[in-house]
Amino acid sequence: MQESIMQETEMKASSKPLTIALVLDSFGNRGNGTSNSALQYAAELEKLGARVRLVGIGAGTYAVPERHIPMISRIAAKQQMHFAQVDERVLRACFAGVDVVHIYMPFTFGRAALRVARSMGIPVTAGFHIQPENILYSAGPLRYIPGAVSIIYRLFRHWLYDHVQHIHVPTTMGAKLIHAHGYRANIHVISNGYEPVYTPKAESGTSENTADAADVADVIDATDVTDVKQFHIVASGRLTREKHHITLLRAVARCKHRNSIRVSIAGTGPLLRPLQLAARVLLRAQHGYKRVRCDIGFHEHNTMPDFLRSADLLVHPSLVDLESISVLEATACGVVPVIAQSPLSAASQFALTEHSLFPVRDVQALADAIDWWIEHPHERQIWSGVYAERAVEQYSLVSCAQQFMDMEQQALADAAIYHRDTLKRH
Repeated sequence: MQESIMQETEMKASSKPLTIALVLDSFGNRGNGTSNSALQYAAELEKLGARVRLVGIGAGTYAVPERHIPMISRIAAKQQMHFAQVDERVLRACFAGVDVVHIYMPFTFGRAALRVARSMGIPVTAGFHIQPENILYSAGPLRYIPGAVSIIYRLFRHWLYDHVQHIHVPTTMGAKLIHAHGYRANIHVISNGYEPVYTPKAESGTSENTADAADVADVIDATDVTDVKQFHIVASGRLTREKHHITLLRAVARCKHRNSIRVSIAGTGPLLRPLQLAARVLLRAQHGYKRVRCDIGFHEHNTMPDFLRSADLLVHPSLVDLESISVLEATACGVVPVIAQSPLSAASQFALTEHSLFPVRDVQALADAIDWWIEHPHERQIWSGVYAERAVEQYSLVSCAQQFMDMEQQALADAAIYHRDTLKRH
């Protein structure tokens, strides 16, 4: 009898398709990077043959209501983040018959999912998608408390990550951070990947071409002409302190070719109004320069590929990033990036040339980098192709989803071995 149970458990671990439950507080907002990534993974996992169930806010069959936390919910909502209300009946219904449960967040809803899955004897894996440093940047003066970052890492471990054997983290930098803070599970470095809709202009056939080499040369030599095609610099991400978009605005104000530039920042967050005001002040007409056109605001998810393809350059001045999908999506569209080098940001991993990097917070260095790319259109055209090719080679969603599937299979196999050894002992 025991041998039969062991064989059945091991067959389940190796058989396909898997049924996977993805647990996330909110699936209802494509403006949130983690929500968007989870939805992308769900769709791609199903293409690979898995059956995927979602549970959380906006999850369809297994939807739960939002949990309103005084003060915190209001601040979180400005960054497109919402917390789910625990409903164990929904969790149990979702988990019935699944092979493995994957939890995205270590908060109350995720911890409840862990408890329910364990009571049902289902293996659990977890994703590390929230960097404690990001939380502290939104916490005002609390971020200056000595040891606050370590406390949050420790809390996350206690709440969730000490209780699973496999953790998904998007970047090597993230893996090093959690390992340094005592996380001892099997850590799987798997990019969140990008959707296939992010392709270069030549492949899309739908976007208006941006300035080519001749156009940019004309702009440089004729900055007093108002109807020439402008050099379009874009940025994308939450409008928060740690994303530091103010560096971009200050740098454009110092550029030699600022009359040739227009700026678009796609995002929403608590700093929307302050950034709009700063743009009006910093980029106003002065000292022989005309006003720089600058648009700051939210863009719908389905408009982002065309938005990125409209760009000549992407600037990413962020201080803190666990991966930065916005940079990955831009490079997949063939947009050359200029990325801040920060010890707490993994985004610089996407840079393929020194001209795509600048020291974090260094306004003049960023201005010099922008001017260099404007003055070297041929190099920008070459690097555009190199960046797009690298994105396809290393970060395609289908490759990332397969690696995620392999992690879940390994977790299921480990559970089968544990179950077998337990049966043998008894």
